[in-house]
Amino acid sequence: MAKKAFKPGTMIYPLPAVLVSCGDTPEEYNMMTAAWTGTVCSDPAMCYVSIRKSRHSHAIISRTGEFVINITTEKLARATDWCGVRSGKDYDKWKECGLTPSKSLAVKAPGIEQSPINVECKVTQVLELGTHDMFLAEVVAVQVDEELIDPQTGKFDLAAAGPIAYSHGEYFSLGKFIGGFGWSVKKKKKSKK
Repeated sequence: MAKKAFKPGTMIYPLPAVLVSCGDTPEEYNMMTAAWTGTVCSDPAMCYVSIRKSRHSHAIISRTGEFVINITTEKLARATDWCGVRSGKDYDKWKECGLTPSKSLAVKAPGIEQSPINVECKVTQVLELGTHDMFLAEVVAVQVDEELIDPQTGKFDLAAAGPIAYSHGEYFSLGKFIGGFGWSVKKKKKSKK
């Protein structure tokens, strides 16, 4: 397979397409779309979101030190895109997208009721990186939709929610199941003859 040199850039795709909600009071609640987000540590649970300084949410998160990462789904795809191209300075995104702020457990920032997972975060460090500032944060609480939890196993079924991802300016639903963690090394059961 031949390879072609490409200019250095952010080619690590796909990424989660999330809605980041922020604000201390209902009057300033806002949300923005982010794909520059992810997990950085499991113990303590930590994640990040990188935001341009010019974004309305940047100023809110810088002041409050809190935000909620809301996992998006196929049902939330239009709102996810819309919140990425419109500013909370000019629009009430909640009203425009028909979304509902939900009460968080450990932060003042709201979650999004329609999101299957709300990851509540407190900023521990801000890294100025160039076009974006990275808000490194500790996960202080998580809320998940109860109907997506298997009553037998207690396992959360994110696939049933229809999560979406972002890649090179486009949104995609996630594909077919390939295997669980460690499937490549599990011993196959011998069939009885």
